[in-house]
Amino acid sequence: MKIQRTTYLSLGSNKGKKRDNLQQAVHRIADDVGAVKKISSIYKTASWGYEGEDFFNICIQVSTYLQPEVLMNKLLTIEESLGRVRNDSKSYSDRIIDIDILLFDDEIVFSQTLKIPHEKMLERKFVLAPLAEIAKNILHPVEKKQIHICLKNCDDTGHIEVIQETLNRPIPLSEKYNYIAIEGNIGAGKTSLANMISDEYNAKVVLERFADNPFLPKFYKEQERYAFPLEMSFLADRYQQLSDDLAQFDLFKNFIVSDYYIFKSLIFAQVTLQKDEYALYRKMFDIMYKEITKPDLYIYLYQNTERLLENIKKRGRDFEQNIEASYLQKIHDGYSNFIKTKQKLNTLIIDVSELDFVKNISDYKSIINKVNLF
Repeated sequence: MKIQRTTYLSLGSNKGKKRDNLQQAVHRIADDVGAVKKISSIYKTASWGYEGEDFFNICIQVSTYLQPEVLMNKLLTIEESLGRVRNDSKSYSDRIIDIDILLFDDEIVFSQTLKIPHEKMLERKFVLAPLAEIAKNILHPVEKKQIHICLKNCDDTGHIEVIQETLNRPIPLSEKYNYIAIEGNIGAGKTSLANMISDEYNAKVVLERFADNPFLPKFYKEQERYAFPLEMSFLADRYQQLSDDLAQFDLFKNFIVSDYYIFKSLIFAQVTLQKDEYALYRKMFDIMYKEITKPDLYIYLYQNTERLLENIKKRGRDFEQNIEASYLQKIHDGYSNFIKTKQKLNTLIIDVSELDFVKNISDYKSIINKVNLF
């Protein structure tokens, strides 16, 4: 699990559509750096250190797992992508966007390329005023004074005013949902995606314990003989695991993501069990299903059968190598029927047949964007 850190950033713009420039930068920071927790009001100030257009300035609080040097490089990339052009001149000039790291937890960083706290923040009211709005009681790690005290002690006499325009804060998944369940066919990538989301959003992850099931290797060799004990053992284990893990949210992680949902049991049972076995199984399932917490969002990852077979072969589990395309199609049909009948389940279907979200970060981000926009 990556450690989440709190950083405070200063953003400014005095070229073009200044409010829009700030909003775009905030969205890019949310996408590439971490969750934006707070955004100050927009403060209009005269240009500082030179004659130029008035600036719009804000401060934001961001939760990130990036180290300071990596964070700085990310911010420089964001500036460049939004049209910032830097030159070798040491003098100040107009800019589309300017992003500075003010504070990073209570750390002091002093290197050739980066200094934290920002070495000039205490001299600038346009930095301290928006920062004090969202972090007035935070201590400056060098000055050892709270930010609102630093603002009172600032000698900057430049005019500063709050304008009526505001910015929208991107809401991270961890605030939109308490529980996301990810499903898909065998080899669709549900476990990988669950782990990646958990890692990025510091979520508690619930993974299916299929590897501990003694009936699974036997089932793939003799399906008719071991189908019923396999499905019953899976149902019991999934019910117990979800009941235990969802009943008590972790004290510091109120966001849970799982790589399966209890209804998976019924879908596979429909494919593998005989009619009389399935009737008995369904009675047990219905009793358990009433007690299970329903996910806030149910994600179904669709992959075409060809890709599924490729993925199954790549991951190399011996007992899966004889799975046939017809079996995978039956599983997919089961999921399709389930999704159609469960109208009250908040369901998002994502086609990942042409994506490699494990190796390609842009593919992963496209999935997260779909979830955010849903």
